[in-house]
Amino acid sequence: CKRTPKKRKWESFPGRNKFYCNGRIMMAKQTGVFYLTLVLILATCGLFFTFDCPFLALQLTPVIPVIGGVLFLFVLGTLLRTSFSDPGVLPRATPDEAADLERQIDVANGGTGYRPPPRTKEVEINGQTVKLKYCFTCKIFRPPRASHCSLCDNCVERFDHHCPWVGNCVGRRNYRFFYMFILSLSFLTIFIFAFVITHIILRKYLRGVFPDLRSGVVVCFFSVWSIVGLSGFHTYLISSNQTTNEDIKGSWSSKRGKDNYNPYSYGNIFTNCCAALCGPLPPRYSLYLHTHRCSLRHLLYFFIHHNHPSGPAWVQQPERNASPQPWTPETTRKELCFEMFYLFVYLVGTSRRTHCHSSGPIVHVFSGRNTWRKLRRTCKLHTERPRPRIEHATFLL
Repeated sequence: CKRTPKKRKWESFPGRNKFYCNGRIMMAKQTGVFYLTLVLILATCGLFFTFDCPFLALQLTPVIPVIGGVLFLFVLGTLLRTSFSDPGVLPRATPDEAADLERQIDVANGGTGYRPPPRTKEVEINGQTVKLKYCFTCKIFRPPRASHCSLCDNCVERFDHHCPWVGNCVGRRNYRFFYMFILSLSFLTIFIFAFVITHIILRKYLRGVFPDLRSGVVVCFFSVWSIVGLSGFHTYLISSNQTTNEDIKGSWSSKRGKDNYNPYSYGNIFTNCCAALCGPLPPRYSLYLHTHRCSLRHLLYFFIHHNHPSGPAWVQQPERNASPQPWTPETTRKELCFEMFYLFVYLVGTSRRTHCHSSGPIVHVFSGRNTWRKLRRTCKLHTERPRPRIEHATFLL
């Protein structure tokens, strides 16, 4: 589905973010600490390459500055990628969507007057009951693992934390880059610390010069271990498929009861790491306003991550109020394979300029045999009636 947007959402973005390069770069409003991080990395590496690397390359091997340069470029690249990326900001409900939600709640309660939206909804994920909180700022029920950042004033998908050191929230779309940044920064600091000590020892034995740098070495040692400790903490979170927000709140702690467990964990460290670091990046929801560029990758992503057979609990059909059923991967994977195959054949056999407008009502798309038929019915080519918008849904990762 492709339609040239007339207005970018960042031009009228309701959150507290700053945009650059026509909305392609998204950062938090408070970026002073980010510039401090950038200056510290550049200054430390600049001093190392200026004063230590020439001596080490001459006395040991010229490979040392090459390895240091590669690590430095990787750290800088992952830092900028984390800081400039959309962390996974969820779009706020439009006035029509908020009114539609209020009407659904009013019909469900059997009344005609205004009633405020409920604060929570309960869904079942892998046998564990999860509460979906209603965000009164964004006027949506937050998806599982999403949270509202008070500094950026946005609901972020799979919210981990707001990191002032990178000048951005850390969420679903940039967590892997944040982890690669702190991990590579740990290797870089260990590398610099080790070869600075080597430089001091070589100067002592080769030239008889041994300056008093004990205080500096102690400061460097504790700086290294603070970064290494942070990397170890996030390695633990990835291996158990948790977020910093969930770990701080103790959402899946055994202290809450024996039946309380993490429903997002696959039970295997390798699978959890692959799910957090190697999965496909979700589309950027906050770039366009009321118009979307829907590529084949984005549509396939919608089907792959729409794992709940009764649809997302925060977007339900008004006439259906049944509680959602537990997710069954054996059944869903077969259905998704057929849906992806039919979707691919349909898109190849028809024009790629399929127009999906959002002026119509919200379409409640559910996983199952009828999904493809509903998609074809709601995204017909070149018709004059208003096309409804397909809501995105993500559940597990």
